[in-house]
Amino acid sequence: MDDILLMAYVDGNLQPRERKEVERTIGVSADVAERVALLRASALPYRRAFQRQQLPPVPESLARNVAQLIDAYAAASGTRTAGRKDPAAAWASRASGRIPWSSSGRARPWASACARGLEYARPVRARIRAAAPWAALAFVAGAFCCATVLRLTEGSASAVLAQTLSPQAMPAGLSPWVVAAVNYQRLYARETVASDLPIAGLPQIVEDIRRDDGLSIRVPDLRSLGFTLKRVQRLRFNNKALVQMVYLPEKGSPVSLCVITDDKPDATLAQQHVDTMQVVTWRQAKQSYALIGTSGDRDLEAIGKYIAGSGSGDLLSQLLSAHPLARSQS
Repeated sequence: MDDILLMAYVDGNLQPRERKEVERTIGVSADVAERVALLRASALPYRRAFQRQQLPPVPESLARNVAQLIDAYAAASGTRTAGRKDPAAAWASRASGRIPWSSSGRARPWASACARGLEYARPVRARIRAAAPWAALAFVAGAFCCATVLRLTEGSASAVLAQTLSPQAMPAGLSPWVVAAVNYQRLYARETVASDLPIAGLPQIVEDIRRDDGLSIRVPDLRSLGFTLKRVQRLRFNNKALVQMVYLPEKGSPVSLCVITDDKPDATLAQQHVDTMQVVTWRQAKQSYALIGTSGDRDLEAIGKYIAGSGSGDLLSQLLSAHPLARSQS
């Protein structure tokens, strides 16, 4: 008798006939009885605990973007069936607060969802490892909300993210790392990067990138264009360092500049549209660049030329000269 069935029993999700069968097994098997006791002990009141926290609401745009990624994956993998409850709509409704999550702390699965490889997310247990692809996307959204770093490793998150773009939406010749970065960027909203970047910590981040990752990055100063630097993150794609610098304009969605090492010859700017996103790519001095933003928000090609032509200057050197504390910690 597997743990998924026992978990459904503990949560009260079984039919009467199934419940009686489990109870009969509990009566004759000490092992099953012990497993049920452990599952009951793990049913913590997550919802009540979080109700006491003063947490900001999930941005509507973030919920919509995650829902779009779920829907794109379901359509590409053929997991959606006619008349079946829409997982993307359900996630968006719960994330926006219109429909509550399960009060037991474990979400209720759809009928036959496990058989199709699509199910609600549930707490991770030591003996259960759910493999639902949409659950990975929901985790990614949570990571963005908490301002943590997603490490794109081969065969895990990177593969899931790369598949969320349909073949029709993916331009020919687009590098896989750019596809992953675009999907990362699609989940950003203004609220995601609203907090200011600690200036004192920036020199150390850049030093770590240059020393440990071998990327001689320059942090472009885009303040004259109305952009404020909000984040510098060290990511990984296929075991290669990938640096993301996030800028917030005065209005509109965030824009990211991503950098990765590349031994190919230099290449001039190329602009592409990937679904709802605009991407400007170029190669320079054994490094590849991707400037990513929402289509129609602004002229990313002009901004890319400004950065590639070194017209922006280095924000880090200016901050070091303007802030003694940052200089002393570098």
